[in-house]
Amino acid sequence: MKLFVVLGSLNAFLAVALGAFGAHGLKSKVSVEMLTVWQTGVQYHMFHALGLILLGILIHLLPQIGQLRLSGWLLFSGIILFSGSLYVMVLSGVRVLGMVTPIGGMTFLLGWLLIAFFVSRNL
Repeated sequence: MKLFVVLGSLNAFLAVALGAFGAHGLKSKVSVEMLTVWQTGVQYHMFHALGLILLGILIHLLPQIGQLRLSGWLLFSGIILFSGSLYVMVLSGVRVLGMVTPIGGMTFLLGWLLIAFFVSRNL
């Protein structure tokens, strides 16, 4: 439980910091379109950081569902792949990095589906 609460909390911190950086540090340096891409990365980053915290609590409440950890790793890898690819794309200007983003989106989707599956089968 503690691992995903810590990962979620650290990622929530990063999402706030990166959101502030985008709003203040990037505003005059990138196009409006790229600033919107950055904001999308921040939003998904924060949603899934909160998801990791909630998952850590769920793991604590339902320790018999050991498979929930897999969902946590999928959400965490989604943050790196989805939000991370968007951040790097905006900072570098290399748009081909956007090809990584859907892989992160798929890990998000799979993580959420597995949570629903594991909980529904075990409660």
